[in-house]
Amino acid sequence: MTDALVLLKADHKSVEKLFKTYEGLGETAYKSKRKVVDQIVEALSTHAAIEEQVFYPAIRAALPNIEDEVLEGLEEHHIVKWTLDELKDLPADSERFHAKVTVLMESVRHPVEEEATEMFPEVRKGLGRKELSTIGKQLEDAKLVAPKKP
Repeated sequence: MTDALVLLKADHKSVEKLFKTYEGLGETAYKSKRKVVDQIVEALSTHAAIEEQVFYPAIRAALPNIEDEVLEGLEEHHIVKWTLDELKDLPADSERFHAKVTVLMESVRHPVEEEATEMFPEVRKGLGRKELSTIGKQLEDAKLVAPKKP
């Protein structure tokens, strides 16, 4: 069984890898950029959905002191999903495409860092290994049916 925090951190790493791939593409590599951004849209849509439907409610119930961080996470997701929605149909050669992807990356990197340094250590301390494994299994199951678009 997968620990919930290990699963979420693995998602973060795979999204960061996609960001790095995008950043390494040439200015006019529109086809490649579109392909990578489509993968980013799918990965982040799924990740946000499983966090919102499984992880956040579980940790909110178990750790009331984490309420503010969860609410902040939900608001950050809202902004990210809004940007994803705009990106999913925006042509890669649009003048605002690259700027929008850059803002998306900034909007994701900051909360990921906060989760890793603030929220996840609190969750690890507050929940036992068995509980984190149970939530991890629920996250894995949710991933199978989670939306691939914002």
